[in-house]
Amino acid sequence: MFMNDNEACILLNLLNGVGFTKFSTLREKIGKLSDIFSMSVTDLANIHGISKSLAEKIRDIRNSNKLEKELILAENAGVKITTFLDENYPQQLKEISDPPLCLYVKGNLECVFQKSIAVVGTRRLTSYGREMTNFLVSALSISGFTIVSGLAYGVDAVAHKTALENKGHTVAVLGGGLARLHPQDHLELARSIINEGGAVISEFPMEFPPNRKTFPMRNRIISGLCSNVLITEAGTKSGSLITANFALEQGRNIFAVPGNANSPMSKGCNKLIREGAKLTENLDDITEEIAFLPGFSKAELSKNKAKEKFTIDNKTFSEDENKIINCIKYEDKTIDLISMETKLSLSKLLVCLQNLELRRIVSQLPGKRYKLSQ
Repeated sequence: MFMNDNEACILLNLLNGVGFTKFSTLREKIGKLSDIFSMSVTDLANIHGISKSLAEKIRDIRNSNKLEKELILAENAGVKITTFLDENYPQQLKEISDPPLCLYVKGNLECVFQKSIAVVGTRRLTSYGREMTNFLVSALSISGFTIVSGLAYGVDAVAHKTALENKGHTVAVLGGGLARLHPQDHLELARSIINEGGAVISEFPMEFPPNRKTFPMRNRIISGLCSNVLITEAGTKSGSLITANFALEQGRNIFAVPGNANSPMSKGCNKLIREGAKLTENLDDITEEIAFLPGFSKAELSKNKAKEKFTIDNKTFSEDENKIINCIKYEDKTIDLISMETKLSLSKLLVCLQNLELRRIVSQLPGKRYKLSQ
């Protein structure tokens, strides 16, 4: 059968037992990838690292209609398949030790090539974890970051939803094929991600079912797509710690939100901080570690901050923002006291405070205290 190298890559990706190592071996020994499917079982099995059983699988799939079926499935679903050989394959993924052979993309993956950060954490989210995820993702989205996560329950879902609520872009990486979206409860969320300019992606063939092994594999792509990884809440057995380990191997910046020492759902984050992750309480904790912010380099941002004179004159604020400004007009106050005096819920208060911080109206002090910027 005639095929080009990209189609040969897709066909290899359909085979169990062919990962990047064997893919690289075949490319090195044969050169033109599509020539693999015209070789005999004996010749293939003579290549170091290629077993006879794998050679037979290559022969069998060559004689099947699986490639044609897969291409039709993808086309009918509006899914583009990008292979490792494509020019538009994400460069940051090429740099990891085990890049996926294929990426099945529904939507626009280009948003991740600008500024992106992975946001992951526990599925068993507490109210604190929800508030901090909402708080930080709101700020990151407003600042132009694309949010990358795994579409799972808990932190992942909150991260995707918060990005969308703040008119930001977000990318979901699945642990199964796009025709087997999991969890099904998040089907509408996936549609919203795509409709709002983001993407849902997977390395797995269209109908590949998710399983316990595929989710850790998915995590290396989440961290691999980004230079920065944020864990907002995680226990010691959370899968997000696998993502953090991948991020460490890939040389990514790792950020973690500290939590109550008595909370099982914070022990993973606290452990990461002890091991060197950046303790993260607000947007500044992230941006001071990286060299960009919308419209500014790190140096320019520092220079402008020093020169800028803050004022609240002639500015427009929402009713809730005015309550906060009046509350801390004469003295700094804790977030709990502000919540009590303004009668705003903690989640709404966190979002308002973050918006005011981004506009340089409010500054955060140690101990979760806030004051008007001077």
